[in-house]
Amino acid sequence: MTLLAINSLHYSAGGRTIIAGVSLGIDAGKVHALIGTNGTGKSTLACLVMGCGGCRPAQGKIVFAGRDLAGLAIHERAALGITMAWQEPARFEGLSVRTYLTLKGSDGNPGKCLAMVGLEPDLYLDRFVDKTLSGGERKRIELAAVLALAPRLAILDEPDSGIDMLSTGDLIKVIAAIRNAGAAVLLITHREEIARSADVASLLCQGRIVCTGSPEAVADRYRERRCNVCDGMVCDHE
Repeated sequence: MTLLAINSLHYSAGGRTIIAGVSLGIDAGKVHALIGTNGTGKSTLACLVMGCGGCRPAQGKIVFAGRDLAGLAIHERAALGITMAWQEPARFEGLSVRTYLTLKGSDGNPGKCLAMVGLEPDLYLDRFVDKTLSGGERKRIELAAVLALAPRLAILDEPDSGIDMLSTGDLIKVIAAIRNAGAAVLLITHREEIARSADVASLLCQGRIVCTGSPEAVADRYRERRCNVCDGMVCDHE
């Protein structure tokens, strides 16, 4: 059953087309990887679904569980069961990990959620979500928060550059844990080895879906293109 349906979505900013007619469906309880290089529009598409950063499509629809998301604010989408882990995890001075994992009224066990992302609860529950934590620790805690929320759809936007937040193996384990908890996952990545862990994958190029299919076939297609950064040129999509 399709949980999230993106239909003919268009979005432009600064005189540049970023999303050009994207259509995409994500089934309940499945992991759908969206793979592409820097500058292809992956994170923009995530923001359009989440409704953050003032992103609103110029054309097209985003339908979640049969409801058109047009006009809904980010907190209203969150109330429907959509959550997002950002590329760069946030810091909160003076806020403990325990409090952070229960801020949104989650009934989940914060210690169990920490253990599921590879952190020892006794060592982290009373620490603060601040600069004393490494980027990798904060990323794990953010993913623990996703688990604690028990969302219907989790959008995981993997960093395109900078520090390596999680190892490939650890990230795949966390993705599996989120899916096993009943959530669908929109996994945004530039790494083919991560995309191969999904149920379905799509390749995004210059704001367009090039192909959708098995993760292996899509990852192979991505590798063959040998793109490092999207330069805005129109690629051969055939």
